Amino acid sequence: MEYLRQRIERQVLSLTGLALGGVDFENPKGDPGLFGPDSACWKVHSDFTSMLIGGVSALMLQMLHPLALSGVWDHSNFRQDMLGRLRRTGQFISGTTFASRADAERLIARVRRIHDHITGVAPDGRPYAANDPALLTWVHVAEVYSFLQSHLRYRNPAMPGHEQDRYYNEIALVGERLGARDIPRTRQQVADYFQAMRPQLLCDERCREVMRVLLNAPAPNTLSKPMGALMLRAGIDLLPGWAAVQLGFHQGNRRRYWIRTAVLHSAPVLRWAVRNGSIHRARRRLGLPNS
Repeated sequence: MEYLRQRIERQVLSLTGLALGGVDFENPKGDPGLFGPDSACWKVHSDFTSMLIGGVSALMLQMLHPLALSGVWDHSNFRQDMLGRLRRTGQFISGTTFASRADAERLIARVRRIHDHITGVAPDGRPYAANDPALLTWVHVAEVYSFLQSHLRYRNPAMPGHEQDRYYNEIALVGERLGARDIPRTRQQVADYFQAMRPQLLCDERCREVMRVLLNAPAPNTLSKPMGALMLRAGIDLLPGWAAVQLGFHQGNRRRYWIRTAVLHSAPVLRWAVRNGSIHRARRRLGLPNS
């Protein structure tokens, strides 16, 4: 069983930002990072399965914004390296959540430097810039909303409303450090924000191409092929109803039931297998036990 556990763990961790290296989650000792182990961020971001599903859903949601899509289309190699993009996003999320304060700040500064060079003109003639505060807010909200919804569905459906609001309030720090402004900090503010943004969202041929690349991305190992297909479908299922319709996804109740059931049965196996993820290393840094 230990051999099986280690094999599953190696394949799971190969999909995460840990595969990139460059962040020491175990040092310096005693450093709580930006949030610390009692934060809502640690709770929501601690589970690999729900975070992967949330990340997939967030990417789909983000691409509905024509300017966010243009930045990815013009300045990213997502067609050739979708896994690399997901790993880099995973490293940023795990690093800003679980790494030391210095490493978290370094990751934020690096992303800001990259954003400074991402500019262009969208097909509709509007200029865009990745460091535009309004665009950064859209990317941030789409992401953290998706993480929280996935956590509620697959990890802790009983998370109290005030803890959900605490999560939004805490994680706004990262968005602000990146340059976002007027970030929603409660569930109601997030709902109002999406309602206000919907007239700006669009699913065009380029958006559909990103969806095709994502859905057909090659599997890097034996475990990730069936698991990746399940996570993608679960990510689609997690989308707000209006976004799923706009993207052209239609999953009936029977399919939704089987997707959710499959995730709920597979997630405990991954939790059992993964004992050296970002949160485990961060807890060792703080001298805390890992259950």
